[in-house]
Amino acid sequence: MAGLATATVLTVTASGCVTVHGEREVVPSATKAEAARALTAFTDAYNRADKAYDPALDADRVTGAFGATTQAGFAARHVTSPGGNARYTPLELTGAAYTIPRQAGWPRWFVADTDSNRDQDDQGPGDTRWLLLFIRNGPEQGWKLAYVSILGVKDVPAFAKDKDGWAKPVRPDDPALAVAPKDLSTGYTSYLQSGKPAVFADGGHTSGWREARQKNAVRSGRVSQFVDQPLDDGDFAPLGLRTADGHALVFFAARHFERQTVAKGVRLDITPDEKAMLTGQVTTSLTREWISNELALVPPQGKVVVMDRVQGLVATKGE
Repeated sequence: MAGLATATVLTVTASGCVTVHGEREVVPSATKAEAARALTAFTDAYNRADKAYDPALDADRVTGAFGATTQAGFAARHVTSPGGNARYTPLELTGAAYTIPRQAGWPRWFVADTDSNRDQDDQGPGDTRWLLLFIRNGPEQGWKLAYVSILGVKDVPAFAKDKDGWAKPVRPDDPALAVAPKDLSTGYTSYLQSGKPAVFADGGHTSGWREARQKNAVRSGRVSQFVDQPLDDGDFAPLGLRTADGHALVFFAARHFERQTVAKGVRLDITPDEKAMLTGQVTTSLTREWISNELALVPPQGKVVVMDRVQGLVATKGE
């Protein structure tokens, strides 16, 4: 869909966050009514921005990985299609279930599990749920959407709840997990570069992605080099929830670069959106920069499963 991350492909700081204003009481991060209002406010703002291809129209409702990719996408398409989105269809998010953790201090956050009008509601492989993680950084701040992950209906795990029905956040340094959430982005980007640490299960976003890169690294007259960097501070910090079976479902982010260099006489292909983001002049090389958000199921022992990856182009540079 226009404005959303350009590629949707099969992806904590609650109890460990710094408190402000002396707020140390452990409380629900939001009421269900407040969470519902945040979802509605985001959807309305996003649809206005998508219709006009104007990132200013939802800038106060998005942040983190989702904000970075959609803001860049809207800005590029505002250049290529200044009249707005000729194929605009409003995004609808319905049937929301809210998973709200109890936590102390700020930031506060919750997850909305929703049905979208971008799938097939037939209980088949095309029937999906969108998991949207909203974050709020202080009592005077509004709720912003930081992460979006898309799973099959049957792939959404059950979350652990306390006696009052509130979810249980995962500490960023949780020692009881195979990989602490705070280390996921660093580990994942290292794995993409070298295959190590060998803590990630094989799949489309791990071994499959590495193999695809290696296959496409050298083509006729073209060479691609890949660099991956962790992205794990501020509104890009990992956030996770305890599942009913003792695992952790963790949202985290990463940054990726591909530098494509061509031999003399070989033309570099560049799309209109890439050209709209371009700095420098394309002569022999083009560097593309993406931001991705991943959703990982982390067990107490064993391999981390990267269940979903949503990736969007945020910059291009010519040389």
